[in-house]
Amino acid sequence: MKVLITGGAGFIGSACAKALMNRGDTPILLDNFNDYYDPQLKRDRVAQFLGGYKGQFILREGDIRDAAFTERVFEEDQPEKVIHLAAMAGVRNSLKDPLLYADVNVLGTTNLLNLSVKHGVKNFVYASSSSIYGKNTPPFSETDSVDTPISPYAATKKATELMAHTFSHIYQLPTTGLRFFTVYGPWGRPDMALFNFTKNIFAGQEIEVYNFGNMSRNFTYVDDIVSGTLTVLDADLPCDVMNIGGDREETLLTFIETIETCVGKAAKKKLMPMQPGDVVSTVANIDKLRGLGWQPTTRIDVGIRNFVEWYRGYYKV
Repeated sequence: MKVLITGGAGFIGSACAKALMNRGDTPILLDNFNDYYDPQLKRDRVAQFLGGYKGQFILREGDIRDAAFTERVFEEDQPEKVIHLAAMAGVRNSLKDPLLYADVNVLGTTNLLNLSVKHGVKNFVYASSSSIYGKNTPPFSETDSVDTPISPYAATKKATELMAHTFSHIYQLPTTGLRFFTVYGPWGRPDMALFNFTKNIFAGQEIEVYNFGNMSRNFTYVDDIVSGTLTVLDADLPCDVMNIGGDREETLLTFIETIETCVGKAAKKKLMPMQPGDVVSTVANIDKLRGLGWQPTTRIDVGIRNFVEWYRGYYKV
């Protein structure tokens, strides 16, 4: 099977590509290698993380908003299914440039949905976000109202879910949105907490701990995200949204303590107030995805250790 992965050089995208190739599928990696964070990390994911799979994947460099470019990808590579992960990510950065987030996340997604209908794609799985729940009371369930997002990023993810539902309803395009809960692991994004904390602890620099540490998350290891994504890709559901997260709520301070243990060094904590657009707790009800046979398996002590070992090797710490 040929599977188009947008954001294919990204953290989750490259991991999905590897899993697909391990089972004999051909991923088509589409990425624009933008400078939201160091593009070299993205190119190294392709060259190093996926380096042993040369000839088993296709790489296309371009933007999901470019209608002519994406049309050529669909025409030439003929993907049977799509995993759409390309997006402007991050709650805090969306406050700085909401127009860019709307342009990429909403218009880019609509372009891909339209092309998927035109070219007979069998299933369109796309990334939503736990941030869509806003100030709801956890644990978050897919039946909760998500009509009151509190960041531009969350609002764009709500918009993509609505657009996907529309394309499923009108054109019978199978779509499933996955609401990701705090993904972490080797080859992760530098703007994420685990990456920043690890970097600063190694360097002996302060880490910023928001809401004075009174926060908790369902941290979800990247391998569990990948297995859940492929489970949904294979299910070909008519139209749905699902939470995908860990099955254990962890406090932010426990998360930091685990990093300190793995690094072998204490963190210098700078306690900070809550940041605009952020939430105190994100906890997932994952019964729906469990119903398809999926189960998260990686605890944070193992996942963080794997990340720190990767970080030591990649940055030669």
